[in-house]
Amino acid sequence: MRDNKQSCAWPKADPLLTKYHDTEWGVPLYNDKKLFEFLILEGFQAGLSWLTILRKRENFRKAFDKFDFKKVAAYDQIKINALLQDSGIIRNKLKIESAVSNAKAFIDIRKKFGTFNKYIWKFTDGMPIHNEFESLKEIPAKTELSDLISKDLKKRGFKFVGSTIVYAHMQATGMVNDHVKTCFRYKEIIEKFG
Repeated sequence: MRDNKQSCAWPKADPLLTKYHDTEWGVPLYNDKKLFEFLILEGFQAGLSWLTILRKRENFRKAFDKFDFKKVAAYDQIKINALLQDSGIIRNKLKIESAVSNAKAFIDIRKKFGTFNKYIWKFTDGMPIHNEFESLKEIPAKTELSDLISKDLKKRGFKFVGSTIVYAHMQATGMVNDHVKTCFRYKEIIEKFG
């Protein structure tokens, strides 16, 4: 992977962040279950660091039935109360409840579009947007496109999908390639995913 290659600056502080950057971040995802996982995790991350979420990711997977959106959509108050007692995840009532309502909205989108993948990727014509940032300072927290997607998701009943969260989701799932141009992953992603 690395072998002293140039990289984005942000993951250097932690081996977990480095692994995430080098293997997942910015890689285009077309799998509904993984897209749902990132949508939920990005919502939980609001106000926290991504490293906090990565450290709890396995706990989240266990607590949320491996992000099976059909199971999450069926959670009742007993399950929500159990999640509020689970110290392995972020115990925020609004975020937990939004994960359940988002699962229902996710299923509604799948009914209308066939897959969530078809819905979300239509915003970029099915292809990643390769930005050409030279430094971390240039990377935006949100864009006009994330504003548009956020507005559309909210209209469809999603919560914790503000423009900044949506843009983080776009970065994580490879809808945008926001590796800086000097990062070894920038070119690898372009070569592999066009």
